[in-house]
Amino acid sequence: MKKLIAILSLALLPIVGFANEGHHLESANVDLNDHAALQRGAKYFVNYCQGCHSLKYVRYELFENFDLSKEQILNNLVFSDAKIGDLITTSMPEGASADWFGTTPPDLTLEARLKHGHADWIYTYLKGFYVDESRPFGVNNVVFPNVGMPHVLMDLQGVQEAVKEKDEHGNEHVTELKLVKPGRLSPEEYDQLARDLTTFLTYVAEPMKQERQHLGIWVMLFLLVFFVVSVMLKKEYWKDVH
Repeated sequence: MKKLIAILSLALLPIVGFANEGHHLESANVDLNDHAALQRGAKYFVNYCQGCHSLKYVRYELFENFDLSKEQILNNLVFSDAKIGDLITTSMPEGASADWFGTTPPDLTLEARLKHGHADWIYTYLKGFYVDESRPFGVNNVVFPNVGMPHVLMDLQGVQEAVKEKDEHGNEHVTELKLVKPGRLSPEEYDQLARDLTTFLTYVAEPMKQERQHLGIWVMLFLLVFFVVSVMLKKEYWKDVH
């Protein structure tokens, strides 16, 4: 038993260590059953993200899981000659994007399953841009220092400035972000946008997650019933021996 506890503790160390490093992560509180949030998240992705980022491991037909018809998907979420069964790619040339940004913008299909890409990280990242004139695009990010991406949602969120403090070693850390120029959305509306986009990216990273969890409940119930039957059968076989 002690060995098992030790193994589990070692397995959780990377998770705990990551959760406590760097800037505090805000809770995204995503609901993968909220089809309205998934629809809005899909809309924000194709309008603000797909110009640079792809979802090359999923097809447009996945959006039917959000209570959308094929016609609604093709008319509102597909801005090319792609068909409903096509993979969600970006129109940006890979070579050109590397020249413009210094590296090719990553595919976002599995972003929510990466070590640093869980829902809270994505949500905080979307809210964490601030002005930094030393960076090529004039912005930096609290959870992704020296990010090479422009703040494409600045028009909606507005302009934020960072409040920094020095630690005992003289290193500066961002302690607070202040909105100095409002965007087209209120802070509450932008928070909802960030949550919707996070919900969408979390879903596409693992579309079978809910079905797997639902099936897992039935498996556990089966094992519980099987355990009871096994105990009763064991008693029946061994009653003459005892």
